[in-house]
Amino acid sequence: MTRYLGVDYGTKRVGLAISDGLGLTARPLQVVARPAVVKRVQELHAEYTVTTVVVGLPTGLAGQEGASAAGARALGDELSAATGIPVEYLDERFTSRLAEKALLQSGMKRRERRETVDKVAAAIILQDYLDIRAAKGNHEAD
Repeated sequence: MTRYLGVDYGTKRVGLAISDGLGLTARPLQVVARPAVVKRVQELHAEYTVTTVVVGLPTGLAGQEGASAAGARALGDELSAATGIPVEYLDERFTSRLAEKALLQSGMKRRERRETVDKVAAAIILQDYLDIRAAKGNHEAD
């Protein structure tokens, strides 16, 4: 069984999403305070046997990396060192906006959106990653 964990990096909050056992679909999981994310990912790894962590890499419109991307890479390094799980990065331009728009269209109130948007963004990042893998023929049915 192949499980992937999606991560939407933030300096205060980190959104998490998990794939199904076949690595085909992503679902939002939770939002964790930044200081607690490494411990929570260790717990999720033990619970789901995560095989790969996919961290969204915030880039500018032209694809350049800035301070946020450096923070996301630092988090990825920290997660890899603490868990031994390989970390991959995926350009996450506009995922938070897409998540916010989807939640807005669903009629969710502002406060609820604020508490939910990061995990929905993590699910979008992870689903994009899974779709790219499938399109390249890299899907492994374990």
